[in-house]
Amino acid sequence: MDAQLVAFTGVAAGMVAMPGADFTVVVRNALVSRRAGVACALGIAGGLLLHTALAVAGVAAVLTAVPALFRTLQLLGGAYVLYLGLRTLRSLGRPRGVVPDGVDPGPGEAGAGQERPRASAAGEEGPGARPLRQGFVTNALNPKAPITFLSLLPQFVPAGSPAMPRTLLLALIVVVLALLWFPAVALLVDRLGRWLRGPWAARAVEGVTGGALTVLGLVLVLEPLRS
Repeated sequence: MDAQLVAFTGVAAGMVAMPGADFTVVVRNALVSRRAGVACALGIAGGLLLHTALAVAGVAAVLTAVPALFRTLQLLGGAYVLYLGLRTLRSLGRPRGVVPDGVDPGPGEAGAGQERPRASAAGEEGPGARPLRQGFVTNALNPKAPITFLSLLPQFVPAGSPAMPRTLLLALIVVVLALLWFPAVALLVDRLGRWLRGPWAARAVEGVTGGALTVLGLVLVLEPLRS
C-alpha cells in the first residue's frame, strides 16, 4: 500500500468536502430538482478537472508569478458567486412553485401548480445546461484552486520518481472524489426534498444558501481589493 497515496486521498477528500461556494451552489440547484443538482455537481467536477490539468501542466505557476492576473481572477470569481447569491435571495420574493432562473426541473419533478419548463427551441440550452455551467464557472473562476493544487501535488510525489505520471494520478483522484461527493450531496438533498421543499423550509434553505453565497462572494471580491 502506497502510504503517500493514502495520505493524499485523505487530504484531497477533506478539500473536496469542505463547505464553500461549490457545496452551496449544488444544494441550491438540488432543491429545484435532482437533475439540476447532479448537473451542477458534474460542472464542479469539470472545473476541478480544469484546475488539476493546469496544475499538472505548471500553468498555475503563472498566477503566482503575476499577482495582477491572480487578483483579476479573484474578482471575477467573487463577482460570479456574489451574483448567484443575490439572485437566490431575490427568488425569496417569488411565489412558491416558480422555478428560479437558471435551473430546470426534470420531467415529472415539478409538483402540482408549479411552472413547467418550456420546450426548448432548436439551438437553445437543454435542461441541466445552466446548472452544469453554474457549477463549472463557480469552480473554474476560483484562482486559489490551481495554487492549492500546485503547492499540494508535489508534496506527494516520491523523490526520484517520474513527476508527470504521479501528478496525473493525484489529479485523477481529486476529480474522482468530486464525482463521488458532489452528486451524493445533490442526491441526498433531493431525497430530503419532501421536507426541504416545503414552503417554510424551502424559503429558509434558500435564504441560508443565498446568504452564504452572498457572503462568500463579498469575501472573494473584497480580499483582492484589500491586498
